[in-house]
Amino acid sequence: MRLSGLPTALLAFAGAAQSLAVEKRDLLSDLQNQALENLKAAEKNGTLEKRGSCSIFNASVRKDWAIMSAKERKAYISAVQCMFDAPSQSDPTLVPGAKTRYDDFVAQHINQTLTIHGTGNFLSWHRYFVHGYEKALREECGYKGYQPYWNWFAHTDDLTKHPVFDGSATSMGGDGEYVKHNGSAGGKGTIALPSGAGGGCIKDGPFKNLQINLGPVSPAMAGEVPVKSPLEWNPRCAKRDLTSYASSTWMTFENLYNVTLGTASKNVGRFQDELQGRFPDGFLGMHGAGHFAIGGDGGDVFSSPNDPAFFLHHAMVDRVWWLWQALHLDQAKSVAGTITIFNQPPSRDARLDDPIEMNYLNLDPTTIEDMMSTLDGEPLCYIYL
Repeated sequence: MRLSGLPTALLAFAGAAQSLAVEKRDLLSDLQNQALENLKAAEKNGTLEKRGSCSIFNASVRKDWAIMSAKERKAYISAVQCMFDAPSQSDPTLVPGAKTRYDDFVAQHINQTLTIHGTGNFLSWHRYFVHGYEKALREECGYKGYQPYWNWFAHTDDLTKHPVFDGSATSMGGDGEYVKHNGSAGGKGTIALPSGAGGGCIKDGPFKNLQINLGPVSPAMAGEVPVKSPLEWNPRCAKRDLTSYASSTWMTFENLYNVTLGTASKNVGRFQDELQGRFPDGFLGMHGAGHFAIGGDGGDVFSSPNDPAFFLHHAMVDRVWWLWQALHLDQAKSVAGTITIFNQPPSRDARLDDPIEMNYLNLDPTTIEDMMSTLDGEPLCYIYL
C-alpha cells in the first residue's frame, strides 16, 4: 500500500518539486495526514503486522513541543531534571564517570557510537534508545506524558525564537554564553560550520549552567579538549552554540520532500543515507544538522546526549522515519547498511535478527525487527501527531 489517495496539497507540492515554491507550509501536515490514513487502512484490512492489542486508536501520542501547553512542557522539564538528580544505576567499574541516572544514557551512547551511526541499525537503535529514555522518565521520575519532538522546520533562521530553545521557563534552555571560538566541523570533520553567538555554558532557562559528567569524546567545536578515556569522569557545564546556519541550510522542506517522496525515498538505504548526510558531498543532512544547530556538546557524535535537547531531536529523526515507513508500507520493515560506522572497518550487512542491547539502561535485549513498527505493541505502541 503506497501513497494512494494523496491529498491535493501534497500532489500540488510534488508537481512543483522543481521550484519547491508551492504549498511548502502544508507539506509536513499533508505527510502526517497521509501517514495516518495509510496506517488506519492497513490496520483495518489486516496488513499491518503487530502483536497484542496496540492500535492506532489506543497508541500513545508523541507531540510537537511547540503545541504542548506550558503545563505539559514543565512536567517534561521536571522529569528530565529528576534524571539529572537521580543517582546512576551503572556499574561504576564499567562507567566510572556516570554519576546520575541521566549519565547512564550518555554512557550507553558513547559506548556504542561506532556501531550505531552510519549503520543498518542507526534508526532502530535510536528508536529503542529514545523509548528507553521515555520509559525512565515515566517509571522513575513520575512523568505522565510521552516523549515530545523538536519540529525542525520552524524558526530555522533564528533558533533562539524556537520554543525549544528560547530560554524561557518552558524551553529546554537557551543559547550558551558567548565565548569567542572558531566554529565547528561536522561530517567527520569535513564540513566547516561558522560560529554561533554562544559556545559557553547554557545561559538561561531551566537548564542554565547544567552540570554534566561525561565527554567530550570527539568534540566538534574548536578549542574543546577530548577526554583521555571515553567513560571517565569530567564534571563541567553543558555548552551550547545555536547555529542557524546548519538549520537553515539543511533543515528544509526540500530535504524533507526528498526523503519522504523524492528520489531519496525509494528505499531505506537511500532514505537513511540522505537523512544522516552525504559527508563527502558536503551535505550534512537533517540528522547531522540538528546536532550542529544545537552545537557545543550536542555536536559530539559520541556524547551528544549530554544536551537534553538530544532526545527531542532524535524523536524528530524517528518521526521522519515513521512518516517514511507509513508512506512506504511495503518497505517499512526493510534494513540496509552494515554493522560498523560507514562500513569502517568493512563488516557484514545488518540483519533484522541482529540484537539491540542497552546494557547500562535496564532495558530488555531486543532486535532490529522488533523496532520496525511503533505499533507492534511489544515493546512499542505510539504514533506521532
